[in-house]
Amino acid sequence: MSTTDGFHVYDTTLRDGAQQEGLNLNVADKLSIARQLDDLGVGYIEGGWPGANPRDTEFFRRAAEELDLRHATLAAFGSTRRPGVAAADDPLVAALRDSGASVVTLVAKSHDRHVELALRTTLAENLAMVRDTVSHLCAEGQRVFLDAEHFFDGYRANPDYALDVLCTAAEAGAEVVALCDTNGGMLPDRVGDVVSEVLVATGARVGIHCHNDTGCAVANTLAAVDAGATHVQGTLNGYGERTGNADLVAVVANLELKLDRQVLPQGRLREATRIAHAVAEVTNVPPASRQPYVGVSAFAHKAGLHASAIKVDPFLYQHMDPALVGNDMRLLVSDMAGRASIELKGAELGFDLAGRPDGKELVGRITARVKELEARGYTFEAADASFELLLLEEVEGARPSYFSVESWRVITDSTPGDEALSEATIKLLAGGARIITTGEGNGPVNALDHALREAIGQAYPEVAKFELIDYKVRILDQGHGTDAITRVLIETTDGERSWVTVGVGHNVIEASWGALVDAVTYGLRRNGQQPA
Repeated sequence: MSTTDGFHVYDTTLRDGAQQEGLNLNVADKLSIARQLDDLGVGYIEGGWPGANPRDTEFFRRAAEELDLRHATLAAFGSTRRPGVAAADDPLVAALRDSGASVVTLVAKSHDRHVELALRTTLAENLAMVRDTVSHLCAEGQRVFLDAEHFFDGYRANPDYALDVLCTAAEAGAEVVALCDTNGGMLPDRVGDVVSEVLVATGARVGIHCHNDTGCAVANTLAAVDAGATHVQGTLNGYGERTGNADLVAVVANLELKLDRQVLPQGRLREATRIAHAVAEVTNVPPASRQPYVGVSAFAHKAGLHASAIKVDPFLYQHMDPALVGNDMRLLVSDMAGRASIELKGAELGFDLAGRPDGKELVGRITARVKELEARGYTFEAADASFELLLLEEVEGARPSYFSVESWRVITDSTPGDEALSEATIKLLAGGARIITTGEGNGPVNALDHALREAIGQAYPEVAKFELIDYKVRILDQGHGTDAITRVLIETTDGERSWVTVGVGHNVIEASWGALVDAVTYGLRRNGQQPA
């Protein structure tokens, strides 16, 4: 909620989060993410540093025209005036003033050593910089928050001066003084103690901004709230420099679901998983599968003992209902699986194994086969499509057959100075005809993929929609060197959803071929095609 009285949920994905290594956002990306953050219901979105960064200046210009925020208030980030220059005359302060943002978050030095060594000015002048900039922007009609950079380190070194910075900002009109664990080295107990001391000493509204270098950013944020902070800063998916910032979804989920504090608009938390993954698509940073609450593995169960218990009551091995954050429970099939895992996973895929007259024998047979295949190198916990085909084979006696392969081969030509080119030839029967196709690619698997879809497409045009979007290779017995068993996972999409298949072989091409055949077979079945 963005009122001055409510609890502040302040997102800094577009500024602090964008400093993550390998994460590069253009203006269109930032506008897209801002809409997602607003849909989550955060109170404030820090858009960037206008004036210091041309891209951020452009973002604020376009945001004024293109963003229609329902929940959030846009905040501009910047620094206090330079030493010896009036706030009204500083061009970076002018950029904040002219940004169109109703809220400005100023970063100020609160560690005496940083003032003297980084700013190269006096402690008194730094206080004047804080006072002048805050009062100037307030006089211009903007609300001001202060980020006290390196506050915890500064408070440890010189508590009186660190508190002077906060008091100066508050007296000049800053609504919030956010204590920044800029180096990320704090632990929860100390954070809670410092926040309590600051509240007593200043009477100001205190916020918290944590980095994750000790792995405690979320815990430190919650400790600060427990001590009285009413403004929390973080980034979606924990993006940020080094090890990242406090993951804002984990912070708000813990506050709402564990501490019974309503900090987002009603119902918005149920959108968290969708939004976290949507933003990951924009940033092109793969979502962390084990991310708390919204990761695809957050409610995934693999051990047979767990599955047996979950069959009785899901909450025996889950701390909450995943639907509260828009996530789902998943049952993984592996060599650790028991009969309960197979039954539950089968039900998830639409197979009532336990309800069949031969259910006990069938489940036992499937369980044994899974264990045997996984011993050979297969993995089904990440390859639901291949597991579904295995179930069909056991339940119906055969997997769907859309084509019959006579042979395939791949040739790679390479000449000095030129890129290697691969050519694949496939001979198969499909749709009552014998088909021979050749495909070219920048590698043997790429060539096989092109040739297979070209061949199958002559009988099943729907294959034209299929696209390979991810490809993973793992060497399983590395001690055998180039003769090692290889496992391949392939993710395919038809434009609406994606599926993962697995292949195993003595070489990467053989393994890839198995995964490709499963991918096409599953895709045709999913699109309603009848086997030949």
